[in-house]
Amino acid sequence: MAPTIAAATGYSQGHVTMTNKLRKPVVEKMRRDRINSSIEQLKTLLGKEFVKQQPDSKLEKADILEMTVCYLRQSASPRPATGNEGYSRCVQEIVHFLSRDEMKTETQRKLLNHFQAAQNSPAHQSPVKEATPVKSALWRPW
Repeated sequence: MAPTIAAATGYSQGHVTMTNKLRKPVVEKMRRDRINSSIEQLKTLLGKEFVKQQPDSKLEKADILEMTVCYLRQSASPRPATGNEGYSRCVQEIVHFLSRDEMKTETQRKLLNHFQAAQNSPAHQSPVKEATPVKSALWRPW
């Protein structure tokens, strides 16, 4: 049988086990302190979001983590572009391009008038949507 580290250093197996048993609660407390500190930092960073969703309740650690995940998902999800936004952008570029020349032909003037009218028409303007916060109910066992 190969010599162990404990045997090589002169410590008995019982002494190593006892040292590990004494160290385990200290290491566990340090781990819990790190977790609690990180949760408090999240609570501080996203405090406004928490007040919007749960203004009068005391937040538990699980609540803070769930709300943080919801907030990150909401802020990370790309907002899909609608066809109207692409159309409006295209019309803007056409109007800009046709407006560059001082001397315009009749066709350029007609196109410019047509696209300026389309640009001002409410049917082709892209709607402005405000970001609505995702309000998911927190899981509560009671």
